[in-house]
Amino acid sequence: THWKHGGIVGVFGYGGGVIGRYSDLQAKFPSIAHFHTMRVNQPASKFYKSDYLRSLCDLWEYRGSGMMNLHGSTGDIIFLGTFTEQLEPIFFELSHVLQQDLGGSGSNLRTPSCCIGKARCEWSCIDTQALCYELTHHYQDELHRPAFPYKFKFKFDGCPNCCVASIARADMSFIGTWRDDIRIDQKAVKAYIGGEILPDGGAHAGKDWGKFDIQKEVIDLCPTRCMWMEGNKLMIDNKECTRCMHCINVMPQALWPGKDTGVSILLGAKAPILEGAQMSLLTVPFMKREHPYDNIKEKVIEPVWDWWMEEGKNRERLGELIQRQGINKLLEILDIPPMPQMVKEPRSNPYIFWEEEDVPGGFQRKIEDYRSRHAR
Repeated sequence: THWKHGGIVGVFGYGGGVIGRYSDLQAKFPSIAHFHTMRVNQPASKFYKSDYLRSLCDLWEYRGSGMMNLHGSTGDIIFLGTFTEQLEPIFFELSHVLQQDLGGSGSNLRTPSCCIGKARCEWSCIDTQALCYELTHHYQDELHRPAFPYKFKFKFDGCPNCCVASIARADMSFIGTWRDDIRIDQKAVKAYIGGEILPDGGAHAGKDWGKFDIQKEVIDLCPTRCMWMEGNKLMIDNKECTRCMHCINVMPQALWPGKDTGVSILLGAKAPILEGAQMSLLTVPFMKREHPYDNIKEKVIEPVWDWWMEEGKNRERLGELIQRQGINKLLEILDIPPMPQMVKEPRSNPYIFWEEEDVPGGFQRKIEDYRSRHAR
């Protein structure tokens, strides 16, 4: 195209947040000789006051093209099109007047993004806004000064409904979950079966879909078949439940997540860049979280970053490193025991790579001793 990167352009002290764009037709179109993009860190859950939005619009109308994108795929407020000499004045007003920071761009931590969380959602198992806010502030250096092999994204979902699609779009996905039993109101279950309460919160009330069939619409659609009816009573084998939340979504007045809540941490999702697109791998099934979340920072985030920065190739996302070096290496880094659920398919690879400490006598053995037990 006629647009090109014209070297590094940005604001003082930051390595990310500004994407340089220069036209190769500057003499013909001088008003768009530069058309730099700025990424602005969005508020948690994208809550805005109207006067704040007006202030952003006024700033960009005065200092830039007036064109904005709310929001980028990671959530940033995108300011489209300005000149190099305007970058510092824009940044000064953003940071000193509007109390707003730039987002991430380049090989760094990208702007963390979260769902609406406990602010308005009854299913949220974690305070996504608190976790997103804390990690954004704690890892400012990683956000603004690119030092990674490639981009790295945090996303926070309050429950397995995954409203920001963290399982598909984040190198490290945080998904709220529970480890006790699903709460059941058996009277409400009967009311759903009897048609007194509409399924799916009444979302499909505009058309006659026929009588609600709990067997067909809930039990038979359970991925692990962990539900059944005993007379008029709904039974759940909770140890087999994978927290897909389909049953809760269909019958929200009868079923709720458990009370012992925490976070599941998944690693390695990404779009198709070097390899194909991939979903993230459930690595830490359950972890309790309390501010300032030191257990998450010290036991998960930082060991993973140390490994990735040491072993990752240029433009290799975390998911591709896991794919290249193997899940066993990831588990070794995090000191997590392997689980059967991590095995995609058994017996497809006949090779087992042993650690020396797991082999009696180690790797340094005398061939004579071996020959005495395995004669030719």
